[in-house]
Amino acid sequence: MPAPVNPFKKALREDTGLLTGLWVALANPHSAEICAGAGFDWILIDAEHGPNDIPLIAAQLAAVTRHAAHPVVRLPVGEPWMIKQALDIGAQTLMIPMVETPEQATMLAKALRYPPFGIRGMGASLGRASDFGRVSDYADTANDQVCLIAQIESRLGVENAGAILAVDGVDAVLIGPADLSADMGYRGKATVPEVMETVEVLIGKIKAAGKPAGIMTGDAEMIALARRAGVRFMANGTDTGLLARAAASMAAEMRNTGGAASAPAKGAGGYS
Repeated sequence: MPAPVNPFKKALREDTGLLTGLWVALANPHSAEICAGAGFDWILIDAEHGPNDIPLIAAQLAAVTRHAAHPVVRLPVGEPWMIKQALDIGAQTLMIPMVETPEQATMLAKALRYPPFGIRGMGASLGRASDFGRVSDYADTANDQVCLIAQIESRLGVENAGAILAVDGVDAVLIGPADLSADMGYRGKATVPEVMETVEVLIGKIKAAGKPAGIMTGDAEMIALARRAGVRFMANGTDTGLLARAAASMAAEMRNTGGAASAPAKGAGGYS
C-alpha cells in the first residue's frame, strides 16, 4: 500500500484554479476542525506564531481528516529534526519561513525526503504517517507525496529567489508581504509602490520557474495584485482574526440591541 496522495500538491501540479486557505493559529483541534469544514481548500496550522508543538499539531491533523481542506503545517524554523517529527505525525505539506539562500532550500528539500534523495530518518512505522506501519510501502512512496513550500519574505530571499527556485524539491513558494515590507523599511505598509512592485516581480519569477506562487495577505490592494499576477494559492485571514472580529461585533451589537438580534433560537441550532 503506497503513501496517501497529497491532494494539495496534486492540485498545484494540475493547475485546478486558485486554492483558498485560512491561517489556523489557535492551537486547538476543535477550532482547526471547524475551520477545515468551512469550505477552504487548505488550512495552515501555524507553529511559527501560534502556540503549537508536535502533540498539538498531531491532534489537529487527526481532527481535520474528515474534511477536504488540506492541512499545511508551518514550522517555526526549518530544523531537520522538526521536519522529521512533523512528517512522522502525518503532515504531508510543510511551509518553512524565512528561506533566504539556495543552500538553506537544499537542506530543507533533503530533510523532507528519504535517502538516497534526502536525509529523513527511517522510522515512519512509529508514527501516524504510515498508519503506524500499516501503510507497507510508505517509505518507498512518501517522497513523491511530500510538499515543501518555501517562504520568501526578506530582501535577501528576493535577491536569491532565482537560485532558491532552481532547487529540486522546492515545490512551491509563498510570499510573506508583511515581513518583506518590514525588511524593506515599510513596516505595516505592505501596499507602498516599492513593495507592491517587488511582490509582482517575484510572482513573475516564481511562475517563470514553473513553480506555484502563493501569498498570505489581508490587504485588498495586495489581494487584487496577487490575483492578477497569477498566484495559485492564497490565504486572506486567520482564525484568531475571525474570532476577534466576531466577538467584538457581537459585543457591540448586544450593547445596541440588548442581545436579542444575535442570540440563536433554542431548538434551531442554539444553546441553553
